[in-house]
Amino acid sequence: MFQPHYLVLLAALVIPAHVVAGALGEPHLNITPRTEGETARIAAATALATTFDTAQPFEANSAGAATVRAMTNANAFSQPSGNISFEDELTFKVGNGLFRKIWVSSPSSTLASDGLGPLYNARSCQRCHLKDSRGHPPEGPDDNAISMFLRVSIPADDAAMTEAIEGYIATLPDPTYGTQMQDFSLAGHAAEYTLQVDYQEIEVPLSGGEHASLRKPTYTAADLGYGPLHPEAMLSPRVAPQMIGLGLLEAIPAADILALADPEDLDGDGISGRPNIVWSAEFDQPMLGRFGLKAGSPTVREQSASAFAGDIGISNALFPAPWGECTEAQEGCRTAPHGDADERGFEIDDEGLDLVTFYSRNLGVPARRDVDDAVVLRGKEVFYTTGCTSCHQPSFVTHRLEDQPEQSFQLIWPYTDMLLHDMGPGLADNRPEARASGSEWRTPPLWGIGLTKQVSGHTYFLHDGRARSLLEAILWHGGEAQTQRDAVVDMLPEDREALIRFLESL
Repeated sequence: MFQPHYLVLLAALVIPAHVVAGALGEPHLNITPRTEGETARIAAATALATTFDTAQPFEANSAGAATVRAMTNANAFSQPSGNISFEDELTFKVGNGLFRKIWVSSPSSTLASDGLGPLYNARSCQRCHLKDSRGHPPEGPDDNAISMFLRVSIPADDAAMTEAIEGYIATLPDPTYGTQMQDFSLAGHAAEYTLQVDYQEIEVPLSGGEHASLRKPTYTAADLGYGPLHPEAMLSPRVAPQMIGLGLLEAIPAADILALADPEDLDGDGISGRPNIVWSAEFDQPMLGRFGLKAGSPTVREQSASAFAGDIGISNALFPAPWGECTEAQEGCRTAPHGDADERGFEIDDEGLDLVTFYSRNLGVPARRDVDDAVVLRGKEVFYTTGCTSCHQPSFVTHRLEDQPEQSFQLIWPYTDMLLHDMGPGLADNRPEARASGSEWRTPPLWGIGLTKQVSGHTYFLHDGRARSLLEAILWHGGEAQTQRDAVVDMLPEDREALIRFLESL
């Protein structure tokens, strides 16, 4: 099933054998290999739909047996996996407590919670991932950017890294501001900046006499607290993404993701998805990038550890600096009191990090709604025939996992290929990340997207929240998705409405 594209990918990478093994290897998972019979069953179960008069078998169960009921309140994304054991539900709840915990500065009598900052973006994981959903840009001059920040880097010439991973685009942290800009600080320390967002409205005519308006953002790092940015600093706005289904995305076999890659567009469909291969701080080897808006992190645990260090300033075994993101140019930040001095060794120890990782892996995906509704089925047909499935791969079957029953051998419907795609100049941040160029982004999963308003209280989409609706998000598509975007502009208004209804059912 996967042989041709897999061989094409290896030929395109042209990298040493140990790197290929690292990219395909999944050392964090205890995997039982598939049998030939299972491979054939999986191919049949994940084949694209060809008829649209009724829902596919099991399509309503977005996360297989891990699917949870679609609640009607803001807690829809905060439920444990539907197949979690009673004992592990307690572990999930303890992890949730750490995810929601408010960190305080050092020194503090609350030794288990000290170590915040001194520079930070939020005081807890929950404050960025509001109700485990997506963040939002500032909503006016009186709002802050607590669930959004700017990544920053400068060009570099890292021969060792580019030799280790073919196509790696080397960067370095900004010498003053590091790799992430923090807009909050402890008393006595200046915050690094204030995020300023300005919008320009762009009118887009649609078929049938309809119109849409897009807001084009301009981002400014204002009120810089430590002097100017490097002249070649590259800034990338990032809104915190939703958290549901992460463990299932991690359990998709790397070979199945790589099989979808077509970097030379050999099939001529205009879509040339590429995998991001990143260096793992956890396993000290190249691995397939899966998480983050440019697939810059390989595992849920490493992504969690990186967020603790960068977002909150909390040290851990993978990112041990007690001052978080503070650079050598920020001496006062580096010499401030921190929470590493007690018996924990780090401000969050391995046990705490493992609990947060377990929680993040097991946030349940709500069931689909209205899967047999006639308009939704018509919208699904439009989604397929327009070519949206070229990037938004509907389904996968996860690995058989010895010690992760919640994620083991599940038919899931995330609507992502987990690959990088060039989305054109309109969405480009012009900042590379590992093998991702300045115009490439990982296809985001679409499961749960129709519940965003219910959970988050807004409908802001894309990597920076510029889109105020699903239609606006589609209209920002360019590059590899330009043909699909133009088809949505030109299609009958009732088909466009049906497409949105389908997306809202996910």
